[in-house]
Amino acid sequence: MTIEKIDGLPAGTLGFRALGMVTSDDYRTVLDPAIEAAVSAHDRVNLVYVLGDGFDRYSLGAMWQDTRMIGVPRDVWGRLALVTDHTGLGEAVHLFAFLFPGELQVFATAREAEAVEWIAGG
Repeated sequence: MTIEKIDGLPAGTLGFRALGMVTSDDYRTVLDPAIEAAVSAHDRVNLVYVLGDGFDRYSLGAMWQDTRMIGVPRDVWGRLALVTDHTGLGEAVHLFAFLFPGELQVFATAREAEAVEWIAGG
């Protein structure tokens, strides 16, 4: 498994840490079920997503699965904190931030605790 769940987050908050190459199987077995469960249990869902030193890349299948996230109702998203030192990814997220229906912030990996604190405030 290349996506690990981050435990101990506030209710309505999901957290994941990507390691190695993220594949479409990671979406099907980890991300999608967790997001579906959170959406059905909470009015708002916040997400902390960590792409740290152990993260390598996304497979093409994972990128396709990522586009399917658009199918999640827009009004359910609260805050998204992307935690990464991968400059290209951070810049891409900033560039396309207007497409995300909730609040979005990018944090450096050294500021992961701050990202979780920001998420908890939303």
